[in-house]
Amino acid sequence: MLSILIVNWNTRDLLRSCLASILKFPPDCPFEVIVVDNASSDQSAAMVKSEFPQVKLLEPGSNTGYAHGNNLAFSASQGDYLLTLNPDTEFEDLSISVCRSELEANHPYGVLALRLVGPHGETQKSVRGFPTLLGVLGAWAKLDTVLPYSVFGSYSLPGFDYGHAGPAPQPMGTFLLFRRAALAAVGDPSRPFDEQFPIFFNEVDLLYRLHRAGHPCWYTPNAHIRHQHGASTGQVRKSMIWESHRSLVRYLRKHLKGPQRTLLPVVALIAWVAAFIRAKGVYAGFRPEHHDL
Repeated sequence: MLSILIVNWNTRDLLRSCLASILKFPPDCPFEVIVVDNASSDQSAAMVKSEFPQVKLLEPGSNTGYAHGNNLAFSASQGDYLLTLNPDTEFEDLSISVCRSELEANHPYGVLALRLVGPHGETQKSVRGFPTLLGVLGAWAKLDTVLPYSVFGSYSLPGFDYGHAGPAPQPMGTFLLFRRAALAAVGDPSRPFDEQFPIFFNEVDLLYRLHRAGHPCWYTPNAHIRHQHGASTGQVRKSMIWESHRSLVRYLRKHLKGPQRTLLPVVALIAWVAAFIRAKGVYAGFRPEHHDL
């Protein structure tokens, strides 16, 4: 069985199109769709109830964040395969079935990503490497464009070939198809996301843990999904800039080992300065109202 898990916040019309596309191009196996609505103010939940009664709707009662919302969905799911899907996406063909077949065929990979296509048909740059100090600094200093195949390009991966199938360290969380058995190797498969990363870097953290456990991610160009990008986070852009930079520092603090940790204060300072410049001021980032798990 396949479980399709969607966390939504104030993207009613995009969510409608996403759900309609799933039903138009359903997977070739038994499946369920679970939507977690994080207290949207645009009547998203009412739309799901009235137009998609076959969808299981969870309403935590407040905006608890993307990681917690996904954990709610995983806890309610039954599938051996679990697809985390953003609501600003739309299927145009039977790509779900293609992805499930490719993941089945590619052991020991524990998760699969596909090609993201933008509004104008362009392939979106959606795959990065795992963050390291030199990789992050290379991206910030634009050294990755000068030395794309060096350690300075190891985070942004400017040379990644989106036309060929192969390993992909950490794709965007827009579409990620997981094996439940792989998730069980890194913790509780009903709550796989670390909620200290409420909006950003939660999928990076999970993919890194899967990679280290021998269940890396596979990328296929043989399937695609239309993606609007940033429909939810764009509504509170400046707060999300700060949340993104803070989450990067949290990720490095969690995973960096050895002498590199001594440079964390420097990287954190650069991150705060970059966030201040990009957001044109100081913003709080994400603050969950409460948790009900």
